[in-house]
Formats: sequence, C-alpha cells, structure tokens
Amino acid sequence: MIRFDEYRRHDAVGLAQLVTSGELHASELLDVAIHRASQVNDTLNAIVTPMYTLARKRTQERLHGSLAGVPFLIKDLRQDYEGVVTSNGCKALKTAGRKASSHSAITARWLNAGLVVFGKTNTPEFGAKGVTEPEAWGATRNPWDPSRSAGGSSGGACAAVAAGIVPVAGASDAGGSIRIPASYCGLFGLKPGRGRTPMGPAIAEIMHGAAAHHVVSRSVRDSAVCLDAAVGHEPNSFFRIAAPERLYRDEIKRDCEPLRIGLSHYSFAASCVDVEAVRAVENTGELLHRLGHRVEWAEPQIDGAQMGRDFTNIWFAYCASMVSQTRREFGVGNAGFERDTLSMAAFGRAMRAIDYVESYMRLNEYSRALGEFHQRYDVLVTPTVAMPAPRIGELVTPRSQQLLLQAIDAIGLTRAVLHSRLVRRVVLKNLARVPYTQLANLTGVPAMSVPLHWTKEQLPWGVQFIASHGREGMLFRLASQLELATPWFDRIPAI
Repeated sequence: MIRFDEYRRHDAVGLAQLVTSGELHASELLDVAIHRASQVNDTLNAIVTPMYTLARKRTQERLHGSLAGVPFLIKDLRQDYEGVVTSNGCKALKTAGRKASSHSAITARWLNAGLVVFGKTNTPEFGAKGVTEPEAWGATRNPWDPSRSAGGSSGGACAAVAAGIVPVAGASDAGGSIRIPASYCGLFGLKPGRGRTPMGPAIAEIMHGAAAHHVVSRSVRDSAVCLDAAVGHEPNSFFRIAAPERLYRDEIKRDCEPLRIGLSHYSFAASCVDVEAVRAVENTGELLHRLGHRVEWAEPQIDGAQMGRDFTNIWFAYCASMVSQTRREFGVGNAGFERDTLSMAAFGRAMRAIDYVESYMRLNEYSRALGEFHQRYDVLVTPTVAMPAPRIGELVTPRSQQLLLQAIDAIGLTRAVLHSRLVRRVVLKNLARVPYTQLANLTGVPAMSVPLHWTKEQLPWGVQFIASHGREGMLFRLASQLELATPWFDRIPAI
C-alpha cells in the first residue's frame, strides 16, 4: 500500500510507471486518492460528483496507455462521462439529473490513455465566471488560503490538484479558465491552440474556437503526456490543423533554443495591476535573460478596452444561447439559473446582430496585431492575473444591483442599458482582475501559466506565456527549462 506522502511525490507519469511495472495496482492509487479527497474535500469543495464505484470497477480492468491506472478527475462542464450527470454548474441541469448518453471525445481520449476517472470537479454556472462559486454546488476554496477562491472556471480541478487529491485533472479554457485558477493555485496550466483538442461529438466548437479542453498539473511532463493523449483530428471539427512535429513528451526532453521574448504588464485597467503582478514579470524577465533568451519590454498594439468589450459581447451571446437551450430542453424558468447568468443572457438577447458581428470581425484586428508581434518575438510574457485571488464572496454581485438588472430586464430596457456606464462598470470590475488571458482565446493561439512567483504571503502567482499558432511544442520546451531552473513541484500548500 502506498502512503499519501509517497503518492504525492510522484507526478501522473511516475505513478503510471509504478502500475505498469507491477509495483502497484491501480486500485491502490485510487484508494489513496479517495482517502485524500475524504480529508480535504469538505473544506475545499473541489469534487461535486463522486464516481467511486465506477472507478473501482475500472481498476479491475486491464488498463493500457501512457497514464494507465492514474486517478483522474474531469470537469463538470462539457466533459461528459457515459451514465453520469453533467450539470455544467447549473441549478436547472443539476435538478434535471439527465445522464450523459456517451463520453465526450476528450473524456474518451483520456480513458484511452488509461486514466481512472473517479469524480467531477466544481465549476461556475456554464463556466461563466473567473471564480468557482455556483449556487448549485457552493464555492470551491483555495488550498493555499481557504478564505480565497481557487479561481474559475476550472477552480475545482485546480483545488484538487493543488491539494494532492490527484496529480493532474481535466480542465478547459474559453477566456482563461485553465490559466487563471492555475495561477491562483500554484499549478502549470497550458491552453492549447484552436482545434488542437476535440470539443465534440455534440458540438464542433465554442465561441468561434476560443474554448479548449486540456488539463492542469503540477509537472510539465504530465501536461505534455496528457496533450499527446488528447490531440488528433475529430471528424466534425471546424478546424483541421497540422499535427505536431513530434510528441510533446519528446519536446520536453529537448533543449529550448534562445528565444526572442517581449515582456509586458500593461492592462487596459492599469491602475488595478498589483505590485506582485509587476514583480512576477520583472523577476521572470531576469530569469529568462540568465537562461540565454533575448528579453525586452514590448507588447502587441491592441486596444485592450475594446477587446474586453468584444469578448464580453461574444460571451453574453453564448450565455443567452445556453440559457435558451436549457429552457427548451428542460422547461425550466428563471429559478433554474443564477441571477448573474440571467443578466448576462438578457444582454446577449438584447444585442443587435450587427453589434455581435462587429465584435466578431474585430477578432481579425487582434489576430493581425498579435501576428505582427510574433514576427518580432517568439513569446509574449505577462502576468497571468492582475490581482490576487479574491476572497470567497468578494465578487458576488450586490443584491441591489441584481434587483436593478432584474427590473431592467422585466420592463424591456436591457438593450437601452447594454452599453451604459452601469454595464461597463460591471464588466470592468470582473475583467480588471484578469485582463491578460482573453487575447489567446480570441486569437486561437496557445498560452500557458507557469508558477514562477510567490507573494510575500507565500501565495502563488502565475506568469503567462503566449506563443503563435501551432507552437505548443516550443512552449513545452520553455516550460521544461523553467521547471528545471526554478522547481515548483515540491511547493505544496499546508492543508
């Protein structure tokens, strides 16, 4: 029987090697993971749907693949597991309790790698917030400081990995939902480029390809091996991109070539950038210089404030679609959704088609500007987040504001206030904390958060690296170099 301290000393690849060699059985690893969950989940609320019986049955099968026998958690948002309810963090879907008729493509590929799924992790309603505090399941807390959020929308996944329940967990990212919680929880989180991992089979893409499935992990190696397991063309995909030059697990063994790197901590909400975010980038720049890279201050010429408005326009419309679809399928009223979700959906419905299309067309400007930047630099380095992890409940919309938005919707004035100062203030309040991550989603390029900085309170703070299309391999080589230079695997919370 493996002890928890031994279990935690291994990453997923290391645990799989113990199973493959016959030194341990998959059931032993699962027992440790479930026991650890029983110790910390009441505090953290990371796992919302236990699947222990299914997992124990799976450990008795002959498991094959690069991660055979490793305990794993999937996100309760579009990562379906046949016969298990997917709530998407939504009250209505949780109540309906409809079970998935088949695995999502990404889940199937993880299972083909031999992973043992034993639960689903918490996520905000429809993944629509940068904190994981859904009314359906309650708030997920940060293992480094349980008074703070683990972030979102992959907050449950990140809390589980940081607390040692699993070495790696399923996650997804449409506006920073891998990188933001990875930053708050001291983990490595890479968002693959558009079309690199499958979204189906039910849908081909989300938000024009802004969303991507992958994982959060403590080691770079686990992320690389998981991406190897997940990549490959999907028949219904809108995007058919070139296959990687080599396996990502091989990329991390290669030396990272000297890179041209542009540093920036500029935010369109500049006054809100915490001093720790600035220090994170400055210290990372010095480290990169010592490692032989050419580093200077530079940034793409993008109107960040306009990009923020365009992102939220697209997000509002997507949210409206999700609410409408859920209403049709389950016949639910407003009580099935959170007030904030209903407000976002109302703004999405009120938007004129031409406003939506203009937001969408401006993505061309952002892609062109970032493309021009990448002609001169291999990587853009920014803070992952501009401010520390918020306290639990800090970003809850005040009741008075909720009532005002409800009244506006009820009397049909939503379109009139869509571009008002009130809405701009609400949007700015949320994006000011996380102004750096949406660029990679809207332009479809890969980006990663690397746990390179710790605050004076010893809380983790990630640094973001944005590459050009198809350069996940280069990001992995760089991440491996950084991991060797400033190891973080053994920096774990006290919980």
